[in-house]
Amino acid sequence: MNELYLTLLLLVVLLAFLSSGLWVAFSLLAVGWVAMALFTDAPVGQILATTLWGSSNSWALASLPLFIWMGEILFRSKMSEDLFTGLSPWLNKLPGRLLHVNILGCGLFAAVSGSSAATAMTVGKLTIPELAKRNYPEQMAIGTLAGSATLGLLIPPSIILIVYGVATEQSIARLFIAGVLPGILLLTLMAGFVIIWSLFHAQQIPAETEQYNFTEKLKRSQRLIPVFLLIIGVIGSIYAGIASPTDSAAVGVVLALVIAWSSGSLSKEHFIAGLMGATKTSCMIAFILVGSAFLTMSMGFTGIPKLIAEWIGTLQLSTYTLLTALALFFIILGCFLDGISVVVLTTSVLMPVVTQAGIDILWFGIFLVILVEMAQITPPVGFNLFVLQALTGRNIWIITKAALPFFMVMLLALLLIVIFPSIVTFLPNQM
Repeated sequence: MNELYLTLLLLVVLLAFLSSGLWVAFSLLAVGWVAMALFTDAPVGQILATTLWGSSNSWALASLPLFIWMGEILFRSKMSEDLFTGLSPWLNKLPGRLLHVNILGCGLFAAVSGSSAATAMTVGKLTIPELAKRNYPEQMAIGTLAGSATLGLLIPPSIILIVYGVATEQSIARLFIAGVLPGILLLTLMAGFVIIWSLFHAQQIPAETEQYNFTEKLKRSQRLIPVFLLIIGVIGSIYAGIASPTDSAAVGVVLALVIAWSSGSLSKEHFIAGLMGATKTSCMIAFILVGSAFLTMSMGFTGIPKLIAEWIGTLQLSTYTLLTALALFFIILGCFLDGISVVVLTTSVLMPVVTQAGIDILWFGIFLVILVEMAQITPPVGFNLFVLQALTGRNIWIITKAALPFFMVMLLALLLIVIFPSIVTFLPNQM
């Protein structure tokens, strides 16, 4: 019971630091210091120094700034315009028509950006005005973008999967491959929802105004070639065993620079802005990971994770009951923290619990990322909601209402990977 009180005390200290406006990284370091200084005899200073160096001196982390830089380059390129031009002729016959451009466009951009916010902003800055101009229902235009933009967290290369892999010492390459089928599943479910909704609300979908023959469709689709080349270069090289995630990230940056240069959008200003944006984001994430590593180390010295795992073991919860409880916990936590913070704050305590329950750590990573995706469109701190608010100028609650059906679609996808875990594990097991 003393361990439970100790856990609650540290949780209160962490919440106090976070609510005071202290950076997440400093909050993690401070809580780790408090835990070790007050409840262990370990030399805190020496452990802090070695942990900071050890956690930052990780080759796996090298892919992180490269993938972020790749996303920054593409964010400032003409890729969103190319996506709309290349996809729209093929989707005019589907129920829902150009609403599917949001879904497929986000799916394709997610495969080269690794960021949910970048996906929402890049695709949305073109599709939202275009769909409004064609009189598509605003709720569905916003909702499809809100839901499908979260795929930037799941479809590789995913920044948050790199963070999870480093935090749990899992293979980043296997995590990337594990995200492919769940990502396709989510795309399919979202497109299916739009089709069903459109069949029941056909009067709200504008009539088709543009006709394309097959030759014209192929011609417009040529603008998608750079996107597919980038996806093949990044993901294909990993899956084929040609490159590590770090190597493929370097390939992605080079290809992104070539695409931006060939489209005429690689100016000196854009290059510097992309490099600075990537530097700031990478430093923020790396700093949070360093704080998380020290907190994890301090938790190990206090013995809290092991004791919590043993306590949960005495409750004799079934795997499904435990997963349900963890899902509710992550959804609530995601209402107040960003996805990366959720991952680094919880892995040190929850991984022993997950391992003891016999849950595959690789599978749990995808389970966790889908929950974090759901949190991206959950108020009050769903980051994608703020991105969409900036894009549309609409009230945050209007955007939340538009995103709600796609939150439920993600919940269905989560249920499916729990019932059929091979959706996640099939491709990694082929490596």
